[in-house]
Amino acid sequence: MTSEAPLYRHTVLYLCQSFFIKDNRAELLLHAHKYDFDIRFFSELAQYVVAVDADRGNSLFVIDLDTLHNMQADLHDARKTLMLGELLARLPPGHRYVYLQSSRQGSRFLLQQRLVDSHCLAYAEKPIANDVLVDKLFNLFVQNKRGDAVTLITLGLPGSLDEAVLRDQRIDVSYHADPSTLHLRVKELQPDLVLIPDSDYRRVDALARVLQKNIEADPVREIVLLQRRPDDALARRALGDGFDAVLPDTGSGMLEAQLANRAAKIRVNKDLIGKDRATGLLNKVGLRRKTQDLIRQATLAGTPLAFGVIDIDKFKTINDTWGHHFGDIVIKRLCLCLASQMGERDLLSRFGGEEFVVVFWDCTLAQAWPRLDALRSAFGAIAFQVAPGDERHFSFSGGLAAFPAQRSENELFVQADAMLYTAKQDGRNRIYPAP
Repeated sequence: MTSEAPLYRHTVLYLCQSFFIKDNRAELLLHAHKYDFDIRFFSELAQYVVAVDADRGNSLFVIDLDTLHNMQADLHDARKTLMLGELLARLPPGHRYVYLQSSRQGSRFLLQQRLVDSHCLAYAEKPIANDVLVDKLFNLFVQNKRGDAVTLITLGLPGSLDEAVLRDQRIDVSYHADPSTLHLRVKELQPDLVLIPDSDYRRVDALARVLQKNIEADPVREIVLLQRRPDDALARRALGDGFDAVLPDTGSGMLEAQLANRAAKIRVNKDLIGKDRATGLLNKVGLRRKTQDLIRQATLAGTPLAFGVIDIDKFKTINDTWGHHFGDIVIKRLCLCLASQMGERDLLSRFGGEEFVVVFWDCTLAQAWPRLDALRSAFGAIAFQVAPGDERHFSFSGGLAAFPAQRSENELFVQADAMLYTAKQDGRNRIYPAP
């Protein structure tokens, strides 16, 4: 490749002297690449420490504890085994580590306690299949990300929550006073969390049922009962009525801390449900939700949107000629090319296979065409080395639609997809409708 952009978005730094993971190293790397991260292997602790210290990305640091049996404490020590305490003391502070251990090591609770108390992000027992390990590491990448803001609607008046604390945890708070119109406010704002005080639930016990039974209800959304007065019978009834959790309001910042924990879990669930696992981009589910949010914002602001559907030309031929792994590389290069030109409020989705969707905020159809066509040219300029001395260039076609001419996310997709089909029929490597 001639592009200077890194091929994979994230990296695992892995300390291991012997490769004990089931299957083989090449297969482990192949699985990792499909999930858009790479693995760098280290056999010496000193080199590993330098690499961890120098890392400034969103990396994971993995250590196979069996390396302790083959690693000398230092150059002047005759021992063949590095002790766990010495390893933990040498690891750079300010990072958390993933430990792989044998089942014998995993059976020792004191060892697990030592790891957990020493900057442990996670631990796992070997043998572990490559695809399972990669899947777990990908989930840790998701959990480590700060993620989008979580939106919270609470019944009641402003001042009942410490908004400064919640804002610091990226939780945006809205208040609503009337229980009988809460379902309309939730439909409008599509929040991630709905907080209902026990006093309102006592007066209107159908609140959670009305919200949960809406066929458009977000499966990740949590409806939480705020219990200001202990009442076990009421709490049990609330859970039966569709509340996801009951949080006691004990003061001293406990409620805000509990909401922050729930928000962190919601972010992870939203990423796992709404993101394409191979690229980290929005998938169909995530795109639908985000586009609907963007349309609501654009309607309120009177702002235009442009919706583009992109498809790599002759992608089946690419896969059939050079293999699916090479096809994955082409997809990742296109991801990097597109992502580099997205604005803060734009959306980028891998809709499926070799098809992508872009949504440009505050952008007319006339303004969107040169933007998408510039991306088409940039992707076409990337040289892919298919064999020594043999470089190829690939292309994509695109179709555009505009809001408010098309009013809904579905109408936008249908129109843009029709334009994409026309571009393909007219020879590919072009964007329609052309100015």
